Amino acid sequence: MAGYLTTHVLDTARGRPAAGLRITLYALEGERRCLRELVTNADGRTDGPILPEAEFRPGRYELLFHVGEWLGGQDDAPAPRFLDEVPIRFLMAEDDHYHVPLLISPYGYSTYRGS
Repeated sequence: MAGYLTTHVLDTARGRPAAGLRITLYALEGERRCLRELVTNADGRTDGPILPEAEFRPGRYELLFHVGEWLGGQDDAPAPRFLDEVPIRFLMAEDDHYHVPLLISPYGYSTYRGS
């Protein structure tokens, strides 16, 4: 099995998935290089893997979640905004499923390696 990368973004303040949130994936080997940009669906996930099996390579990566942009588009967005971009840098060292969820609210976030 080749490795692949997925995510799930949940708005914990509102108790629902973060639909329509833009995510950018960067490779961090050598120069920071943009690999792709995706938007979460109604379930707070991307429609397919962020990094599919055919393109998986072990290495250092960054997921950049454009949280401020997304929060600003919500009807009850606090002003002024606190969060802007949320970068998560991580290593994928072996062929495996890497799942990087993001739990957000207007004033904080958390992440972990999921399954």
